[in-house]
Amino acid sequence: MTDQKIPRATAKRLPIYYRYLNILLDADKTRVSSTELSEAVKVDSATIRRDFSYFGALGKRGYGYDVESLIKFFKKILNQDRLTNVALIGVGNLGHALLNFNFHQDGNVRISAAFDVSQDMANTIQSGVPIYPMTDLRTQLEEQQIQIAILTVPSDVAQSVTEEVVAGGVKGILNFTPLRITVPKDVRVQNVDLTNELQTLIYFLEHYNKD
Repeated sequence: MTDQKIPRATAKRLPIYYRYLNILLDADKTRVSSTELSEAVKVDSATIRRDFSYFGALGKRGYGYDVESLIKFFKKILNQDRLTNVALIGVGNLGHALLNFNFHQDGNVRISAAFDVSQDMANTIQSGVPIYPMTDLRTQLEEQQIQIAILTVPSDVAQSVTEEVVAGGVKGILNFTPLRITVPKDVRVQNVDLTNELQTLIYFLEHYNKD
């Protein structure tokens, strides 16, 4: 495998491939074709082959792909072979839902620390995760060497909290707030706007599902 950067769209599909391959392994499936994979993950087979081609020869013509070998490969490039600790900033309704979920299906990722302004919430344990006061944010991020944070705070404080988590060493932010936060060039932001996604879905239903 080379060190070339792969397209962002390809990078987003890799976890989908990895998850389905694990389902195949659990079902004692030893190999899979791009056509079979396409039917399962709803990505056309030509795209799958192109995605895989960025990483060299992962399969053989006429044989397909070895499931176990692919899992080992994607496990490494997706850092599934080591535990990643994540911080949750803001323990409101959405924050509580994320704490309860805590990535149970993916054993390599866990929320190890959460932060909230509520004095009643601070210094408690929710769903097995310690909740710290916001005053401890930067210190805990540095001490626990956490580099990924989930942001579920109100929009009016999203930017100031972002600046604080970046100062604490965070390099990746999953942003659930509607605000498009500003970060340094070496920090990656993934925006998850549930309202926008729902409005987009409604638009497509209205304009593309008609006879």
